Amino acid sequence: MEVVDENGTRISKPENKKLVAGILAIIIPTGSLGVHKFMLGYTKQGIIQIFLTIFTFGFASIIPLIEGIIYLIKTDEEFYQTYQVNKRGWF
Repeated sequence: MEVVDENGTRISKPENKKLVAGILAIIIPTGSLGVHKFMLGYTKQGIIQIFLTIFTFGFASIIPLIEGIIYLIKTDEEFYQTYQVNKRGWF
């Protein structure tokens, strides 16, 4: 995706992964395995999500459900800035 900055220069902006990450987080098997975290580049948080799901016997699957809803509620720009530029790993 290309955008034009204030100087009129075209710059390339990486793809916004909001919709895919939100859906992956909400779908129970992929969300509880942290697939949405791995897709966004958060390997450490993805591994933590797997362990949380295992050690809480699946109860921690509520975390990705909440995250998925948050992802989808945010505007495209908010999501991009929060999770792709600033690399915020949780919520």
